[in-house]
Amino acid sequence: MPLKHSIWRAHLALLLVNMLYGAGHILAKGVMPAFLTPTTFIFFRILGATLLFWLIKAFLPKERIQRKDIGLFMLCALFGVTINQLFFFHGLSLSSSINSGIIMTTNPILVTIIAYFLLKEKITTTKVTGIVLGATGAILLSLAGNTGKGDSTLGDLFLFINAASYAVYLVIAKPLMQRYSPFTVITYVFTFGLFYMLIYPPTYIDIVQIDFSAIHSIIWAKITYIVIGVTFFTYLLTMYGLKYVGPSVASAYIYTQPVLVIGFAYLFSLLGVADDYTNTITLEKIGYMVMIFTGVWITAYYGKKNRDK
Repeated sequence: MPLKHSIWRAHLALLLVNMLYGAGHILAKGVMPAFLTPTTFIFFRILGATLLFWLIKAFLPKERIQRKDIGLFMLCALFGVTINQLFFFHGLSLSSSINSGIIMTTNPILVTIIAYFLLKEKITTTKVTGIVLGATGAILLSLAGNTGKGDSTLGDLFLFINAASYAVYLVIAKPLMQRYSPFTVITYVFTFGLFYMLIYPPTYIDIVQIDFSAIHSIIWAKITYIVIGVTFFTYLLTMYGLKYVGPSVASAYIYTQPVLVIGFAYLFSLLGVADDYTNTITLEKIGYMVMIFTGVWITAYYGKKNRDK
């Protein structure tokens, strides 16, 4: 397959990742904390995804990881799975949606800075322009939807740690993608992530307090979607994307999430599977969406142009 086709497929994979996340923000609403605590939700996500990865890997060509890379795999699991998910869910449960939207837009900027120091990835005017434009659109879109409720300094700190942790993961996982297949990388990353959750004491404390009889079929369906769609497929597709584009380009797609969430709000409202949020859509917000997509396009175009040279 020509390289340029692989690059465009990588961009489509990254867009699909954020579509899955966007739908997950709406479909998962109500699961926490009424039925599952953030810690137990994360444990089920990691456990379910890990089992799926190993099940499929059993039918793929054998690929062993080298002993020298075990430490890097463990670091990827720590930053990309355990710390990332724990701080995001706990931060979101404490802070407001407005604060979450703003803080998450720091991820591409953090990725660019970390990639510059660790991978010597160039920071150009074009790339900075795309990132700043997308970040501005995402922040303004978040401000336009401000609820003014649930501010929490601790929650904001957790969300920033989550953004920084995932930025580190996107950068340090890149070298592994040059040596192994995406499926091998993500399988071992989740395996080590599951190990961390198993030695995390609050996991057991929260699990024994779950009232499984109170979890009805709709909630189980949402949990299943989060495990398969928002965990299994998103991480796998992200690894595929990282094989052909840089971590800065991959992280820029996070700016599409506010737009996608609004789109899914329309869809799920029409289908009757979620509350109606469509009355919050305004021309102002549509303008911010255009800024976001333009910023992502500039960043993605830079990545393609840079590889074509």
